[in-house]
Amino acid sequence: MQISAVQRILGLLLMVFSTTMLPPILVSLWYADGATDAFVHAFGLTLITGLAFWLPVARTRREMRIRDGFMVVVLFWSVLGVFGALPFVEDSTLQMDLADAVFESISGLTTTGATVIVGLDHLPESILYYRQQLQWFGGMGIIVLAVAVLPMLGVGGMQLYRAETPGPIKDSKLTPRITETAKALWYVYLTLTLACALGYWAAGMSLFDAIGHSFATLSLGGFSTHDASMGYFDDKPAVEVVAIVFMLLSGVNFALHFSAWRRRSVGSYFEDSEFKAYLFLYLAVGGLTSLLLYVYHIYPNAQGDLLEGFFQVVSIGTTAGFTSAAFDTWPTFVPVLLLFMGILGGCAGSTGGGIKVIRLVLLLKQGLREVDRLIHPNAVITIKLGGKPVPNRVVDSVWGFFATYVGVFTLFMLILMADGLDQVTAFSAVAACINNIGPGLGQVAANFSSLSDLDLWILSLAMLMGRLEIFTLLVILSPAFWRR
Repeated sequence: MQISAVQRILGLLLMVFSTTMLPPILVSLWYADGATDAFVHAFGLTLITGLAFWLPVARTRREMRIRDGFMVVVLFWSVLGVFGALPFVEDSTLQMDLADAVFESISGLTTTGATVIVGLDHLPESILYYRQQLQWFGGMGIIVLAVAVLPMLGVGGMQLYRAETPGPIKDSKLTPRITETAKALWYVYLTLTLACALGYWAAGMSLFDAIGHSFATLSLGGFSTHDASMGYFDDKPAVEVVAIVFMLLSGVNFALHFSAWRRRSVGSYFEDSEFKAYLFLYLAVGGLTSLLLYVYHIYPNAQGDLLEGFFQVVSIGTTAGFTSAAFDTWPTFVPVLLLFMGILGGCAGSTGGGIKVIRLVLLLKQGLREVDRLIHPNAVITIKLGGKPVPNRVVDSVWGFFATYVGVFTLFMLILMADGLDQVTAFSAVAACINNIGPGLGQVAANFSSLSDLDLWILSLAMLMGRLEIFTLLVILSPAFWRR
């Protein structure tokens, strides 16, 4: 591994990240909310640290290898979580300790949306804006953003892109050049963010809330500027309809959005096996949830049951994590069903978390293939997606991911239970964090403020592993990674 190349990129990226403190400074000055110093200090410390990393190796010119890409991604997200916590620690109105601040920062950057903060309605506007901004940059991946500008910095970016992009199939590019691919993804992301903000504004949100919630919606982060989340707004049905549309769009592979835009046709969506499975699944589970709410008379009319059922299924399932009601109190198996939808998540290449729909499709096809092999032991049976054979390496990687996911999930859950949490809280807290969902059940249904520092550190690690698809973090711990 080329330490100097990794150090140079890390320094450059930290300096780039320091500039994200500037918009909150402007917001703080505009509203005169008294939080300006917290962001000025965070900006200065992040910039100086980035310079300290970069200056000793500024003249290094080496193309990154795959190992270097993994190391940069892991280091950057870990370091970013700490530096992103600085405004929370510095702001006097929050009075957060380091564990709480890092948890809140990582939750935003990984688009998890779990929070330890109570009393959002009374926080400075700049802090509220900063939380939403953290999610927006984390949504598409701040590494991919950096890849789009890496040519100006004098380095290549394919290794970073492969290490950062979520999902089991990562090597296909939308355009011949990786930088153009990253830019294409961000153009789509920016366009949808603007459209979402306008939709929320038209639905009755203030401009501040509309921008903040559009950041949280497109990133599928789920932070809100109010404790009641979507339940705060007067015209809640209109707001929920806008949220459902853009959460569903954000849960789709952004490569499909780009393809549909380039071809000026929606045909690209319905040629994709994962998208068809994704759409069917959400329609089916949304319909089932709405039916159960209707049967148990949770809302005064069928329209309310239908809207709230679909909203909460889409919100938890895509891992956005917005809430409009106390879904953890809904009848029968509905809360657990919603949590399992969040474990499944969105499509590969989306801003959502979870194990991804494509992996479920491949696991089901592999299971059916094993049944066919029992009946026809000598047959050569190929798994196909969209009529094209799937390489065995991809199928093997899906099984490997699933096995590792279950192992890591179990380990984290046992640690939380050993620290005193009940089974429901421990299970749902790990599920909410490792899948970047946000809300859980039990003690963490509303927020995570009641958890111990140990629990918060473990769950912060779970959020990072979920955002980086587990293997990106585990690979640097393997002996093979460090062998020459």
